[in-house]
Amino acid sequence: MSEEPFVRDEVRGFTPYSPGLSIEEIKEKYGLARVIKLASNENPLGVSALVARVLSRKAGLVFRYPRSGNPALVSGIARSFGLDPAGVVTGNGSDEIIDLLVRVTAKPGLDNVVAFRPCFSIYVHQTRLCGVSLRQVPLGPDFRFDFEALLAAVDGNTALVFVTNPDNPSGYAVPAEQLAELAGKLPPRAILVVDEAYADFADPAGEYTLLPRLSELRNVVVLRTFSKMYGLAGLRLGFGAMAAPLADYVRRVRLPFSVNLLAEAAGMAAMEDVHFLAATRETVLRGRESVSRELSRLGCRVFPSMANFLMFVPPRPAAEVFEELLRRGIIVRPLTSYALPDLLRVSLGADEENAAFLAAMEEIVGHAR
Repeated sequence: MSEEPFVRDEVRGFTPYSPGLSIEEIKEKYGLARVIKLASNENPLGVSALVARVLSRKAGLVFRYPRSGNPALVSGIARSFGLDPAGVVTGNGSDEIIDLLVRVTAKPGLDNVVAFRPCFSIYVHQTRLCGVSLRQVPLGPDFRFDFEALLAAVDGNTALVFVTNPDNPSGYAVPAEQLAELAGKLPPRAILVVDEAYADFADPAGEYTLLPRLSELRNVVVLRTFSKMYGLAGLRLGFGAMAAPLADYVRRVRLPFSVNLLAEAAGMAAMEDVHFLAATRETVLRGRESVSRELSRLGCRVFPSMANFLMFVPPRPAAEVFEELLRRGIIVRPLTSYALPDLLRVSLGADEENAAFLAAMEEIVGHAR
């Protein structure tokens, strides 16, 4: 018997999230001893030594459940970011907060969610899974935010408006003041969700985050992740900062213990290691400037970025360049899943990884200049 009768209409034809290629599969496919992964925007320095020590100490406690609601972690986040703890909701990555916001605010078959195109695929997946209409507005020239077009797609049934700042995959960003103005133009029911996964890498960072203004912006939710700056992608940890009444409802429906004990301990330690955070930011900003300059020298069109990655158009077909990089043990991200087949995205790695990537690019496209 076919399983189709047992599956909801929203799930038929569902396309799963497409992650970057793994180091192991590329080693096996091409017979390589070393592979450099610059595809998933991970921390170029790895994990903080302080976090590693804390995880080692906590390993013997994994038979215990964490405290419900992660109060110590919530308190640490509130202290670190200057937030009201009543408005902080932790999650199994910021992906969980995205899912919960759709479930809590949008009525299936009636309400809609608005976002740019292209956008983070989780916005698309979770709205569809929840039976909520997603309205997407094309980004402007050079991947700029067309807020007028975005507002034109909003109506009285709009529950959420998603904006990623800095954006992915382009790295484009606007000062926080522009997003505050956008929030002020939304209908009373609509919530502006600003995904600040890469805001730690903006320069200057303070001008691109809405976190300090949340107390005056009651219709704004800010998402943050510990996967990038904090080096905890494998532990899945993020949070949403929002008005306390909304946070209360989100916590009510969150699955119990979705943030595990080790992730909680690692998150608290990661926020304390200010030297690791400063070194990460310095490495990314230094790499962003040098890799952008060298790619431009090689004939690539490089888009300005405030994130820990660069999007570029190579002087040879992107698919060919991607494959040639793989053969040399370098994984970058093709953007076909974003409907951008002519572009590639490269994460900024440690200095030696960036140098290896640029040397490979010189071999592949140098003659095309």
